[in-house]
Amino acid sequence: MFKIFGKLKDSLKKTKDSMMNRIESVFKKFSKIDEEFFSELEEILIFADVGVSTTEKICENLKDNVRKNRLTDPKDIKNNLKEILAKTLNSNDEIEKEQNKITSPHAVLVVGVNGVGKTTTIGKLANMYKKEGKKVLLSAADTFRAAAIDQLEVWANRTGVSIVKQKEGADPAAVLYDSINAARSRKVDIILCDTAGRLHNKKNLMEELAKLNRVINKNLENSYIETLLVIDATTGQNAISQVKEFKDVTNITGLILTKLDGTAKGGIVFAIKNELNVPIKYIGTGEGVDDIEPFNAKEFVDALFED
Repeated sequence: MFKIFGKLKDSLKKTKDSMMNRIESVFKKFSKIDEEFFSELEEILIFADVGVSTTEKICENLKDNVRKNRLTDPKDIKNNLKEILAKTLNSNDEIEKEQNKITSPHAVLVVGVNGVGKTTTIGKLANMYKKEGKKVLLSAADTFRAAAIDQLEVWANRTGVSIVKQKEGADPAAVLYDSINAARSRKVDIILCDTAGRLHNKKNLMEELAKLNRVINKNLENSYIETLLVIDATTGQNAISQVKEFKDVTNITGLILTKLDGTAKGGIVFAIKNELNVPIKYIGTGEGVDDIEPFNAKEFVDALFED
């Protein structure tokens, strides 16, 4: 656990240095908690990409708690802010309960625009599941992008898991159908399905994802099915737009945030959860194959506030 927490702290260093150091300075600067204090706090949170509406909600909750509990000690107020931030993110307890009911094979559609680290994330997930003792199969259903199949095969070889593929331009639904049959015959626990990051237009993407879902629903009726959207944290508020776009075309059950270690604006995590109410399932904590962790709201906030 200490090792995991350490990796999380390292990945959030830029956000912590930018956001939390400024918050600390505000608490030291003001001898009383007044409107000017909250105005500066709001500015810091917005700058860290927490988002305007989410920032307003957090600060209103903090104001209410300060008033109701007559808080004056900066330490107590800071701890209260920490609790509000953790509550904003919530935990994934319900997801974990749901996953306990999983029957094999468990199908995961991984979606996201090109460039967010989707294929790398699939490789990391494959490695993580394999280390948990699961038998994993990769389904190379992104047949639209040149070299996508080759890249996924590199990850299959690197992690030592099997892959089902066809040639570039093949029908993605046919690849997924073959993957499901292969998973059954090989007694696979988890199918990780790569999908196109873009097509010629939104309508084509919607139709393809709908087709993939029909294949899964028809052939894996009793299995737990997830659609995980990979988001690049360095894109800031643009990440909100991406989630909205994909929510319009498919049922997103969870998010994976990559490249948190590369941004000082990790506050986007709070905006995504508050504005879109889509659970964050995993976060990337670096470049290595092991650098992915299940998201835990308390640990995330603890890492931000840790001295």
